[in-house]
Amino acid sequence: MISTLRRHPASRATGLLFSCFGLLFGTWAAFIPFVKQRFGLDEAQLGMLLLCMPAGTLLMNPLSVPILHKWGAVKSTLVFLPGSSAMFILPFIMPNVWLTGCSLFLAGMAFSMVNMALNTCASHIEQREGLRIMATCHGLWSTGAMAASALAGFVASTGVAPSFYVGLIFLLELSAVFALGNWLSGVPEEKHFPESQKPKTSSGFMLPSPALWLLIGISLCTNLTEGTMADWSAVYLREVVEAPEVQVGWGFAAYAFFMASGRFVGDVLIGRIGSRIVLLTGGIVAATGLFLAVLFQNIAASLVGFAMVGAGVSLGAPILYAAAAKVPGMAPGAGLATLNTFAMAGFLGGPAFIGFLAKAFGLPTALAVVACFGLFWAWRASKMSKKIDA
Repeated sequence: MISTLRRHPASRATGLLFSCFGLLFGTWAAFIPFVKQRFGLDEAQLGMLLLCMPAGTLLMNPLSVPILHKWGAVKSTLVFLPGSSAMFILPFIMPNVWLTGCSLFLAGMAFSMVNMALNTCASHIEQREGLRIMATCHGLWSTGAMAASALAGFVASTGVAPSFYVGLIFLLELSAVFALGNWLSGVPEEKHFPESQKPKTSSGFMLPSPALWLLIGISLCTNLTEGTMADWSAVYLREVVEAPEVQVGWGFAAYAFFMASGRFVGDVLIGRIGSRIVLLTGGIVAATGLFLAVLFQNIAASLVGFAMVGAGVSLGAPILYAAAAKVPGMAPGAGLATLNTFAMAGFLGGPAFIGFLAKAFGLPTALAVVACFGLFWAWRASKMSKKIDA
């Protein structure tokens, strides 16, 4: 909750760094059309290029565990957040598409490490301090992504080179690390926990149970939708809707704004009507928004539609991660680690799948397919057991 972040310095620092992380990713999402145009890529080629980032992420996932154990979540955050910012400069200065792919692979590795470190910081605060801040932190991530996308669209319209602008973002991230480092040092590390309060962990991926497979199926759909909005919303506005340059980033901004808003009110909403109803309704809302954008193909319909997608997917991650921790017969750490592996594959790998569909059938058709996945997740949400309903 926002009030908790205001009162607790370590929580405040964690939340602000989440917003900085969102700022970085939103900037990249807004400039994807620039990379596409720079190298003259079609949709399938762009999809292949975008696969480089999830490849780096999936490689880094298992490597991040020993780094976190050795350095701790705080040091890992302070090192890898500015490091990730530096990696995202590279795709805009590489002379050819092959080196751009290599740079995106490195950026994906850094992205994975920051994601693991920041979420571990939030988890440790919740575990040790008895506070609830995870949903708010993710809301701040969305807020940062929203602000970045809108600002990057404006910057692009002024003719400022993306490499120069992303360099300024790197300096901002570096400054934030120095400014918030003392507050972040208050995050309790696992080695300082009493034995009775040690976070439950697992060795990592394990074969999912039927109940976990249900959650994984929904998670793949929600994360495919999130990744599609991040990587293709700006391309859709530029090439299908033919929006002015200044408005190209507005679609992702509208999506991120409503995602953030949903997360900030999520705890209250879930408590009142239940996670299954929220998740089911979210799938229907997201699908409706995508169909709206595809059917009318104008700026107003696209912005409203993408906003609906943001509202629909906003509580997917909090609900699914909470449910994975309650899967009967599985340790919470095992369920979460396994779900996260599939979630990252859907979020970062799904947009490449959309690229191939767009090449074969057009981008509007590809987005319509994503809408069908939204209806599928709504149907699967109705099958969630009451035992794992948050």
